[in-house]
Amino acid sequence: MIELDNIAYSYGGGELLSDVTLKLAPGSFHFLTGPSGSGKTTFMKLCYGALTPTAGHVHLFGKNVREMSRDDHAMTRRQIGVVHQDCQFLDHLPLRENVALPLTVSGRDSLEQHSNLKELLTWVGLGHRAGALPPELSGGERQRAALARAVIMSPEIVLADEPTGNVDWEMSQRLLQLLVELNRMGKTILIATHDLNLIRSAKHHVQARVLRISGRKLQLAGADL
Repeated sequence: MIELDNIAYSYGGGELLSDVTLKLAPGSFHFLTGPSGSGKTTFMKLCYGALTPTAGHVHLFGKNVREMSRDDHAMTRRQIGVVHQDCQFLDHLPLRENVALPLTVSGRDSLEQHSNLKELLTWVGLGHRAGALPPELSGGERQRAALARAVIMSPEIVLADEPTGNVDWEMSQRLLQLLVELNRMGKTILIATHDLNLIRSAKHHVQARVLRISGRKLQLAGADL
């Protein structure tokens, strides 16, 4: 699905990541941790083709990122849902339309899809907020809306970059449970987080592999978490 083969990435004249190799298997659940500035967000962008490595190869669903056309990238992005660290919305559109934007852009804006949208908003606990504008939403509601938007196209993989960074512990647990449910539905999940308590909590609900970026390298974290 996503394969990184001995990749490196340089930024501003310095190497941020080096000799990184990883394969995200179907249905797997991974956490990515590491100190601020270690390259977690850059790593996530490499995983969905927003960045191209300066060395090595990234394959998305069997295709080399370097050789993919614009149409290839567009099709691949439908299979990878991304929850960004700074979830951005169009403030003049109600929540339901913000979440449905990927459907609109891809031309899948049908009555059936809108029925699915209603179910999806209910699933993330926002059915009653469908008509609210983004500035009216709390931090937790925005994060759940971002997750709904990321999965509206039924992707095979969900990448979440610090999805609980701006919410309290109770909301962190709620977001985690939604991601665990997606994994139980067969989705591959990768969560970048600095919250080790969240990782410890997740281990009670799902078999998760924990990765750590340290010294520009990607390592398998031990039991010291």
